[in-house]
Amino acid sequence: MPKRNFKDKTIVITGGASGIGLATALRFAGAGARLGLIDADGDGLVRCAEDFLRRGTPVETVTADVTSQPDCAAAMARIIDRFGGIDVLFNNAGITQRGAFRDTDVSVYHRVMAVNFFGALYCTKAAIDSLIARRGVIISNESIAGVAPVLGRTGYCASKHAMHGLFTALRSEVRHLGVHVMIVCPGFIRTNLQTRALGCNGTVTRHPQSHIGRHDTAENAAEAIFRGAERERATLVLTPVGKLGFFLSRFAPGFYERQMTRRLKSELDY
Repeated sequence: MPKRNFKDKTIVITGGASGIGLATALRFAGAGARLGLIDADGDGLVRCAEDFLRRGTPVETVTADVTSQPDCAAAMARIIDRFGGIDVLFNNAGITQRGAFRDTDVSVYHRVMAVNFFGALYCTKAAIDSLIARRGVIISNESIAGVAPVLGRTGYCASKHAMHGLFTALRSEVRHLGVHVMIVCPGFIRTNLQTRALGCNGTVTRHPQSHIGRHDTAENAAEAIFRGAERERATLVLTPVGKLGFFLSRFAPGFYERQMTRRLKSELDY
């Protein structure tokens, strides 16, 4: 199968002002793509726009709250009006939480689900007609937490499992229409996602993050995502630890859960 060419294609990225979103935007820009960046961080988007314009990359930035369906619809409409359509939608905006289930307020689950699951749903719903018309690509950033349990992150896992169900089912619905859906499962990547993790009461937690193995970089993740989109990969698992966890959670789930719990037990040490 020939690789997709993204030159002069429109790539829309939510959470595009930093982290994996920004790194992926830079990678697609390097291939000659046009960018639509959506983020709640308006100041960050201004800096991004200035940088991309200096590089000669056409870019449209939209400050929006992905938990708002009207915001998502308006953002997609603005980008379509600017560039004529959407060729790739990268649902990357996300939030995480850490803490024991019994201590975590239900409001935290609502917030995490609103950003991660409903944000991706709203953006995809607003872009789907254009993506079908242009036989485009949908990328869902789900994390290993979307396919395997991770201690102390019940809300995050729930939201990512919900995304996994949505986008694997959607893949089956739109494949025959020429739209490809790629699911991305990063392991531990060093971004500001973790520095903004919600604690049990809904404020940013100061409890140190526990992790397994070394953090990878957003740039490495972006390169893998770009190559995966080129080749229309169905599922893209990132980092050595992520790949090991993905394998073990499927073929030795009991062993995976015991090892994961042992390695991450400090998450629940308050």
